Amino acid sequence: MISQGNLPSRDVLQVLGDNTRYAIYLELARSPRPLVTAEIADTLGLHPNTVRPDLDRMREVGLLDVTTDARGEVGRPQHRYSLAADAPSLGLEPPTMPMLARMVLELAGRIGASPADAAAVGAAEGEVRAAAYDDAPSALEALVADLDRLGFDPLVADGVELDDVTAVVAFANCPFAELARSHPDLVCALHRGLVSGFVEHMGDAEVREFCTLVDRTPCQVSIASR
Repeated sequence: MISQGNLPSRDVLQVLGDNTRYAIYLELARSPRPLVTAEIADTLGLHPNTVRPDLDRMREVGLLDVTTDARGEVGRPQHRYSLAADAPSLGLEPPTMPMLARMVLELAGRIGASPADAAAVGAAEGEVRAAAYDDAPSALEALVADLDRLGFDPLVADGVELDDVTAVVAFANCPFAELARSHPDLVCALHRGLVSGFVEHMGDAEVREFCTLVDRTPCQVSIASR
């Protein structure tokens, strides 16, 4: 529904001319992961029933993509909304960043960077990020909070605690998904390093296993208390 040259069509402009729909668009543009109706409504201080018709209208004109999962109430799958790939950016994000990420990965491949190199870079960034959580009760809580901020939508296995046993944290969403599919060795190693460096800095836990796209149980990390 976006006109040639990525300029918004008349329908898109009319939809975004509504204050509520524009506010919804901004929230989804700023979010690193898809959001459910209740999250959008809560952020805007509105009732979910007020937001749903606006989400439907935005989807009709091609502004939004929607996926469905079964993690809502029993018998009621949740719809998760994100901006469509060809939705106008409205200047909310640097349009060159995805291109830069692709070029950096191509460069890393050309100069022979290894997964170990990527993991080391990720670990350094993980340590920096973990420093902001030095007052957190545990590495598990801090890690889950930071992964959520980054858009990984982390899920801790039910009934598993960090105290003396392994905790499994699954990643329901991957903000690196597109690049991970084309460069799994480097991108997944960056993520593994990020998590390992974070947990190492916190000091009360260690990474036992990190599963990536190529593993039998993909996209999750197992950590245990020290």
